[in-house]
Amino acid sequence: MQATLTDIDPFDLPEWLGTGDVVWRADEGLQTGHLVHGRLAADQPDQRAEASQEIVCDLLAVDEAYPVPVVDDATRLRVHQAWRHGQVVIGEHDSRMVLAVPGTRFGPELVLDALGRLARAVGARAERYAVLLRLG
Repeated sequence: MQATLTDIDPFDLPEWLGTGDVVWRADEGLQTGHLVHGRLAADQPDQRAEASQEIVCDLLAVDEAYPVPVVDDATRLRVHQAWRHGQVVIGEHDSRMVLAVPGTRFGPELVLDALGRLARAVGARAERYAVLLRLG
């Protein structure tokens, strides 16, 4: 069954994504395939700070086509066009935010690139974002 993506405007995302340090944490290893579940959290090393802010943020590789295509052709084309222009498609699938990227699987470089593009989309410097991957 093909995923339906509903676009999310970066300006509708929480403000802390563009103003502070942010960590994306994988909930599972990258070997899970074309969809990697994860979450974005405000990185607050000061224990006196407010409770951590967190939102789900999965990574979706849109070129996987077996046994059925992951997304429809129009969405796939839009994802590739955005990527070519240095952007990432931010959408919602099954009530979860996803970053849709070209490809069939994720490696560390693709994850870093996708999160760097998200940082730019929300007006943050990529240096403010960190990625925590899981082995296995």
